[in-house]
Amino acid sequence: QVQLVESGGGLVQAGGSLRLSCTASGRIFGINDMGWYRQPPGKTRELVATITRGGSAYYAGSVKGRFTISRDNAKNSVYLQMNSLKPEDTAVYYCKISAITYDRWGQGTQVTVSS
Repeated sequence: QVQLVESGGGLVQAGGSLRLSCTASGRIFGINDMGWYRQPPGKTRELVATITRGGSAYYAGSVKGRFTISRDNAKNSVYLQMNSLKPEDTAVYYCKISAITYDRWGQGTQVTVSS
């Protein structure tokens, strides 16, 4: 069984920063892409950023230049550094790992940005 544990969410003022972390544990093998998604209040879940095993990153246009995704393959962990946060970044943030034979989601961590 593979489990993901997220941390780092919280309340921050607009313009501030937060760093999210997500670590996978259990019967882990063959992780390819790792990523972060978010679900704003009353909206559907959307992609924020993904990163390949080799380190190639993709960002949604709304976060490009403000957020940075990184990963540590040895620790089965993925991170999201969020700078210049805006109220519209308020959402539950989920990490996701994708392997050849399975996908797994974290439980979500709340990020609230006050104006």
